[in-house]
Amino acid sequence: MTKGTSSFGKRRNKTHTLCRRCGSKAYHLQKSTCGKCGYPSKRKRKYNWSAKAKRRSTTGTGRMRHMKVYTLYIWML
Repeated sequence: MTKGTSSFGKRRNKTHTLCRRCGSKAYHLQKSTCGKCGYPSKRKRKYNWSAKAKRRSTTGTGRMRHMKVYTLYIWML
């Protein structure tokens, strides 16, 4: 039994597909859960032991439609 190239040739089924909520290819089809955001759980998947992952998806990484205006308003007072 080899565990190299010949074994990789047998892999032809997709385990993960795109997630509806976060858009990453981490939604497990059989488990019906996303490995990145935890969908369909109501709360977003987040752990304190991963500071880098928190930094990627925290306030200030997106458009900040409301906060941008709000901080400007506070700054002008």
